[in-house]
Amino acid sequence: MITLARTPLYDWHLAHQGKLVDFAGWSMPVQYGSIVEEHLATRSSVGLFDVSHMGRLRFLGPQAGKFLDGLLTRSALKVPANRVRYSLVTNDAGGILDDVLVYHLTDGSSREWYELVVNAGNRDKIVGWIERHGGSAPEVGFSDETLATAMIAVQGPLAIERLDSLAIFPLAVGRLKYYEAAPTLFAGQPALVSRTGYTGEDGVEVVIAAAAAMSLWEGLVQAGGRAVGLGARDTLRLEAAMPLYGHELNESLDPFTADLAFAVELTGRKFVGSSTLSDRAKVADHPRRVGLELTGKRVPREGYGIYVGDTHTGTVTSGTFSPTFQRPIAMAYVQAEHAAPGTAVWVDIRGSREAAQVVRLPFYKRNSSP
Repeated sequence: MITLARTPLYDWHLAHQGKLVDFAGWSMPVQYGSIVEEHLATRSSVGLFDVSHMGRLRFLGPQAGKFLDGLLTRSALKVPANRVRYSLVTNDAGGILDDVLVYHLTDGSSREWYELVVNAGNRDKIVGWIERHGGSAPEVGFSDETLATAMIAVQGPLAIERLDSLAIFPLAVGRLKYYEAAPTLFAGQPALVSRTGYTGEDGVEVVIAAAAAMSLWEGLVQAGGRAVGLGARDTLRLEAAMPLYGHELNESLDPFTADLAFAVELTGRKFVGSSTLSDRAKVADHPRRVGLELTGKRVPREGYGIYVGDTHTGTVTSGTFSPTFQRPIAMAYVQAEHAAPGTAVWVDIRGSREAAQVVRLPFYKRNSSP
């Protein structure tokens, strides 16, 4: 029998009717009630997400930045202090091992370090990859802090306002810029706050000691935050066209095919996979990641075929019925000649042709009307 890992908030989820499922080896709440209601609450107010299953890796050594610079598609050495960058870890063939957030942090003194947030399902793989490439060296100072910490996402148009009114951190969260981070304190415990998220809304993600997680979570709930499970997290990120590893990303796909060229810095540096990616960057006719909107009510799911006439042109990677737009949407990969917005296609949904149209991504941008 497999024993699932539990986050520091597991008992709260259990006591509040969280429907717990196996997600990447963790017992995680997929929903507490209605996924649609949780989704819309995040879009209109404040959603709280336990994302403690995500891997949190720390690099404290004097050569940490140089080490990460040779491992990530984006230069760790060019990340300003207390900023966050989206990056990728690729293999020698340029395939995506994971998409990550890299933090370059300082506490205002001479102390400086880096952190990576990696996908839960890829944590063991990335830890092994780091160790294989020299991450165990003392000058790198690598440690896996996942089990010693918790991570809570506070997302929504009222998230920043609500956090600042609570004054639970010494810093004013609203002063953080997008993708900026700051070490701080919560109830005397070290914490890290970053203005990041995976919903398409404004908000922050907070990393704190596991022992302090419940106090923070309950304070946020009492302040009006709504607990949101993985189900709504998925519909939110899909509307925002944020790729999910195992769906839009995998080891057989390179960053250019995945429309993530912005996260690859090739000039003047070398990292694992850079030689292959330098060649791949010159290829223009690779498949493209696109959005699809369907005219009917049936939802396209992962693996469904996409056609132009009788020609198979691609495959759905993620699909849902959008709570915000009240219609089926999907992300998919299609051949370059069929990737232009406005292209009419059809999706094979269990043997039936369902009309669809290629659209620009993302489907949802905050501060714009649905």
